[in-house]
Amino acid sequence: MLFKKSIDSLIQESTESGEGTLKRTLGVGNLIALGIGAIIGAGLFVRTAAAAAEHSGPAVTLSFILAAIGCALAGLCYAEFASMIPIAGSAYTYSYATMGEVVAWIIGWDLVLEYAVGAATVAIAWSEYLNKLLETFGVTIPYAYCHSPFQTSVDGIQGIINIPALFVVVLLTFVLIRGTQESATLNGIIVIVKVAIVIAFIAIGWGYMNPANHTPYIPVNAGEVAYANGEKGFMQFFAQDFGDFGISGIIAGAGVVFFAFIGFDAVSTAAQEAKNPSRDMPIGILVSLAVCTALYILFGHVLTGVANYSEFENAGKEASVAYAIENYMHGYHWLSVLITVAILAGFSSVILVMLLGQSRVFFSMSKDGLVPKVFSSVHPKFQTPYKSNLIFLVFVGLFAAFVPGDVVGDMTSIGTLFAFTLVCIGVLILRKVDPDRERPFKTPFMPVVPILGAGVCILMMIGLGAHNWERLLIWMALGMAIYYGYSRRNSVVRRKYREGQR
Repeated sequence: MLFKKSIDSLIQESTESGEGTLKRTLGVGNLIALGIGAIIGAGLFVRTAAAAAEHSGPAVTLSFILAAIGCALAGLCYAEFASMIPIAGSAYTYSYATMGEVVAWIIGWDLVLEYAVGAATVAIAWSEYLNKLLETFGVTIPYAYCHSPFQTSVDGIQGIINIPALFVVVLLTFVLIRGTQESATLNGIIVIVKVAIVIAFIAIGWGYMNPANHTPYIPVNAGEVAYANGEKGFMQFFAQDFGDFGISGIIAGAGVVFFAFIGFDAVSTAAQEAKNPSRDMPIGILVSLAVCTALYILFGHVLTGVANYSEFENAGKEASVAYAIENYMHGYHWLSVLITVAILAGFSSVILVMLLGQSRVFFSMSKDGLVPKVFSSVHPKFQTPYKSNLIFLVFVGLFAAFVPGDVVGDMTSIGTLFAFTLVCIGVLILRKVDPDRERPFKTPFMPVVPILGAGVCILMMIGLGAHNWERLLIWMALGMAIYYGYSRRNSVVRRKYREGQR
């Protein structure tokens, strides 16, 4: 037996109000801003340069397009679910209603990789840019206190703890505890500022692009050529050369820059705090995704046009935009400073939304008995899951303080792609088992969209390489141990089933 939650019970749960419930304060504008706030951040300002330098070169724009296609297809599936089941929990809740408790647990545990580990990744990037800003004023945080113990500088200095990354996680956790509406207002202001700065970089940088930096647009992958000529077998090519530029580099780059799109689904975690979720959730998801996709493609094109992609492998990797401006856009030092300030603010909004999303997923899981009740404990005054926020403050803070950014970034990408794949499959299943259910928003071109969405997401997961698959499997094994050790015995759905059997 799958032990599913009925959609009727979920809809009834979404209408509850009063003590122990979340407060409905978010309008459609807040939801769009939440989406953009979560999307534009570390992925754009840090991962773009990393993907260009290591995988796709100037063709990072094509990587963005491939990642955007996968996100758009998954986003259409998310929009259908979010309009039908307006409750906190995102993909976790949707999978509980379609594929049962075990899959729901897997996806809920997997979402920790997206939201909590993702927040840590962005906090690490926030630390890097803070250092860049302070250098402008002649101040530098010692390397040991802004890097993890697993990092060593070119001068041989060992990292100890990333204090700035830990600081921003602490600060934003307490903003979240204070209230969702207050958090959304702060996020809205930040979104306006950072979108304006991104547009300014694109507009000014366009005139500083060097056509030579875009030649060749897709750098050659020697192993790919050898495979095409029959000089190498596929497994040899896949093990040695896959992702080192060429067409496979575009695919691998898409897996890396996919991190830049993580966030649009965080809109769905706030469904229980939306004023009109059945109408506003699809709008919030799809509009935020569309706006950010257009900005990303233009941004990637300008960045790799102003500076050669190979430079981002070393000198410009940690603060690529500031590096490009300082070295190739002379006279715009003020823009470099302004962008660094805007990036810091932008990263803050991403961390804010990811921490919000994580606590709301575990709020739903706690209500279902799959994690302890402490995660659904609501503050009597602020009506926020404050204890959950504090627990994740410790978890995210440890990752931010002691783990390198590239490790947690790719873990976040593969975890999110897995979640998106299951959402696409879930829409197909629900159309089959409950075709007459009212759907305020319907995924178009069924079943092509969800099948293609799952396929593109799996392709990008493959592009992330064997190491990230190993990390995902280890993470899932840990999750299943917790499920069989705690969640299975405390499941509300299973308890009701057992009581009904008596």
